[in-house]
Amino acid sequence: MIIQTEEFVRNELGEDATGHDWFHVDRVRRNALHICKEEKTGDPFIIEMAALLHDIPDEKLNESAEKGKQKLESFLQSVSLTDADKIHIMQIIESISYKGGRNTILETVEAKIVQDADRLDAIGAIGIARAFAYGGKKGQPIYNPNINVREEMGLEEYRKGKSTSIHHFYEKLLKLKDLLNTETAKKMAESRHKTMVLFLDQFYQEWDGQES
Repeated sequence: MIIQTEEFVRNELGEDATGHDWFHVDRVRRNALHICKEEKTGDPFIIEMAALLHDIPDEKLNESAEKGKQKLESFLQSVSLTDADKIHIMQIIESISYKGGRNTILETVEAKIVQDADRLDAIGAIGIARAFAYGGKKGQPIYNPNINVREEMGLEEYRKGKSTSIHHFYEKLLKLKDLLNTETAKKMAESRHKTMVLFLDQFYQEWDGQES
C-alpha cells in the first residue's frame, strides 16, 4: 500500500515547481518517521500514509479546495484501509496546514508529528529554496521594502494578499520554530532557524550594498 501511495503521489506532484514536489513529500515522510521513532509514540503506518498524501488536497495545487479533497478521498477509497484509518488520515491532512497562522487543534499525536515534519521542510536551507521557488511561481517579487509585513491575516489575505518572498519569512517561516509540537522537531529546527536568520542578515547587507 505504501508503494501504491508513492506511485500516486509521484504522478500527481512529481513535476511540481512550487516546492511541493515528490522530493518534498519524501523528505516530510522521512522526517515524520524519524520523529516518530525518536519520540517513541504514534502509529508509523498512519504517519507515513498521511505524510505521503499531505499535499494532495492542497488548494494551492488544485483547481479548488473541494477538487483537492475529492482527489484525496477518491484515492483513499481505492486502497484497502479501514474506515477508521481513512478518517484518521484525512483528519491529519485537514488539520496540519498553516493557513495564515490559524490555531487548529491537533487531535492526535500522529497529526502533531506530520505537521512538525512538514514545517521542518519549510525552514532552513531547503525552506529558503522553497520560499523563492514558490514566490517566483506565484509571480511575487523577491523583495520590496515599500510593502509592509502582514501581521494578522485571514486565509484569503494569506493566500492572495500582496507580499514578497522575503516578507514570507516574517509572515510565516520565522514563526514555525516556536509552533512545533515535539521535542525532537524543536531540536531539529534550531540550526535551520539560525540558517534563515543568517541568510536574511546577508541579504540585507547585499541589498543595501554594504557587505564587507
